[in-house]
Amino acid sequence: MLYFAFGLGLPELVIILVIVLVLFGAGKLPKVMAQLGKGTKAFKDGVKGEASDEAAPDQIDVTPGPSAVEEAIEVESQRAD
Repeated sequence: MLYFAFGLGLPELVIILVIVLVLFGAGKLPKVMAQLGKGTKAFKDGVKGEASDEAAPDQIDVTPGPSAVEEAIEVESQRAD
Protein backbone atom coordinates (compact mmCIF):
# COMPACT_ATOMS: atom_id res chain seq x y z
CA MET A 1 0.00 0.00 0.00
CA LEU A 2 1.20 3.52 -0.80
CA TYR A 3 1.74 5.76 2.23
CA PHE A 4 2.25 9.50 2.27
CA ALA A 5 3.54 11.85 4.96
CA PHE A 6 2.83 10.93 8.59
CA GLY A 7 1.83 7.39 7.60
CA LEU A 8 -1.39 8.49 5.90
CA GLY A 9 -2.61 6.29 3.10
CA LEU A 10 -4.92 7.05 0.21
CA PRO A 11 -8.17 6.25 2.10
CA GLU A 12 -7.24 8.61 4.92
CA LEU A 13 -6.40 11.41 2.49
CA VAL A 14 -9.74 10.93 0.71
CA ILE A 15 -11.59 11.18 4.04
CA ILE A 16 -9.67 14.35 4.94
CA LEU A 17 -10.48 15.86 1.53
CA VAL A 18 -14.18 15.10 1.96
CA ILE A 19 -14.19 16.73 5.42
CA VAL A 20 -12.45 19.83 4.04
CA LEU A 21 -14.99 20.05 1.20
CA VAL A 22 -17.87 19.80 3.67
CA LEU A 23 -16.39 22.47 5.98
CA PHE A 24 -15.38 25.03 3.36
CA GLY A 25 -17.53 24.16 0.36
CA ALA A 26 -16.37 23.80 -3.21
CA GLY A 27 -16.69 27.55 -3.90
CA LYS A 28 -14.36 28.74 -1.14
CA LEU A 29 -11.82 25.93 -1.40
CA PRO A 30 -9.70 27.58 -4.15
CA LYS A 31 -9.53 30.81 -2.13
CA VAL A 32 -8.53 28.93 1.02
CA MET A 33 -5.83 26.99 -0.82
CA ALA A 34 -4.50 30.17 -2.46
CA GLN A 35 -4.20 31.89 0.92
CA LEU A 36 -2.53 28.80 2.37
CA GLY A 37 -0.02 28.80 -0.49
CA LYS A 38 0.75 32.50 -0.03
CA GLY A 39 1.23 32.00 3.68
CA THR A 40 3.53 29.04 3.13
CA LYS A 41 5.60 30.97 0.60
CA ALA A 42 5.89 33.98 2.91
CA PHE A 43 6.97 31.68 5.75
CA LYS A 44 9.63 30.01 3.60
CA ASP A 45 10.91 33.40 2.38
CA GLY A 46 11.09 34.61 5.97
CA VAL A 47 13.05 31.55 7.06
CA LYS A 48 15.47 31.94 4.16
CA GLY A 49 15.84 35.66 4.90
CA GLU A 50 14.90 36.74 1.40
CA ALA A 51 13.77 40.32 0.87
CA SER A 52 10.09 41.03 0.46
CA ASP A 53 8.08 43.98 -0.81
CA GLU A 54 7.99 45.48 2.66
CA ALA A 55 10.52 48.09 3.73
CA ALA A 56 13.49 46.92 5.72
CA PRO A 57 13.33 47.76 9.43
CA ASP A 58 16.16 50.28 9.11
CA GLN A 59 14.23 52.13 6.38
CA ILE A 60 11.06 52.65 8.40
CA ASP A 61 10.54 56.20 9.66
CA VAL A 62 9.81 56.07 13.37
CA THR A 63 10.08 59.79 14.04
CA PRO A 64 7.11 60.81 16.19
CA GLY A 65 4.76 63.24 14.55
CA PRO A 66 3.62 66.46 16.19
CA SER A 67 0.49 64.85 17.59
CA ALA A 68 2.51 62.15 19.36
CA VAL A 69 4.77 64.76 20.91
CA GLU A 70 1.79 66.83 22.04
CA GLU A 71 0.18 63.75 23.60
CA ALA A 72 3.38 62.91 25.45
CA ILE A 73 3.62 66.46 26.83
CA GLU A 74 -0.03 66.34 27.91
CA VAL A 75 0.41 62.99 29.66
CA GLU A 76 3.52 64.24 31.47
CA SER A 77 1.74 67.41 32.57
CA GLN A 78 -1.17 65.34 33.92
CA ARG A 79 1.23 63.14 35.87
CA ALA A 80 2.84 66.21 37.43
CA ASP A 81 -0.55 67.45 38.70
